[in-house]
Amino acid sequence: AGRRPGPRAHPGRERAGGAGAGRPALRRRTAGPGQGRPGRARGAVASAKGGVGKSTIATNLAVALSVEGAKTGLMDLDVYGPSIPLMFGIWEQPRPEGAGIRPLEKHGIKLMSLGFLSERGASISWRGPLVTKLVNQFVKDVLWGDLDYLVIDLPPGTGDVQLTLSQTVPLSGGLIVTTPQQVAVEDVQRGITMFEKVDIPVLGLVENMSYFLCPKCSERHALFGSGGGKAEAVRRGV
Repeated sequence: AGRRPGPRAHPGRERAGGAGAGRPALRRRTAGPGQGRPGRARGAVASAKGGVGKSTIATNLAVALSVEGAKTGLMDLDVYGPSIPLMFGIWEQPRPEGAGIRPLEKHGIKLMSLGFLSERGASISWRGPLVTKLVNQFVKDVLWGDLDYLVIDLPPGTGDVQLTLSQTVPLSGGLIVTTPQQVAVEDVQRGITMFEKVDIPVLGLVENMSYFLCPKCSERHALFGSGGGKAEAVRRGV
């Protein structure tokens, strides 16, 4: 009783590394005065590789924290492929409020995404300066309020969004998402290196799509190989 409904987790996801069970070990930091540092703890969910289920992990992480009673926000910075509106089934436009923007809210989670501000299915073709401006606006102008956790869904790669975010707001840590095959793991290595270069601790590595569970025989099938994420987590000491 009293639990808020939210997107459900799916089978076939194994934890390859990171902190212990329960609430993720995001190190709490005291928020600075005014805006610009939303959330007492801020965690970025990254992959450096597209199509590995990063937004699904970010969504389920935010919902899990909210269900536990934490005041949670989810910032969608996947500028060229925002998925959070679809994940939460919400396509409204945020309302301006004074000099800021009031985030949308669903399942008790405060939400902001470029997908709320553009037409559904619209192609976003922005150069670096515009992307940098958007990141700054989402961090400084959105009225996040008093949050315990801010989950940030990053785009694939190691480009403008990641660098701007690391320079704009202190992050408590990053969560890396991969799939088992080597072509994904190699990109993940670049993502971990990026976090290390900007002094952001890697909290864990999730190996998504680890297996397909047959609905008829309940047998596991490793469609994308197996163990790639776990091996990388061990190799990097994550």
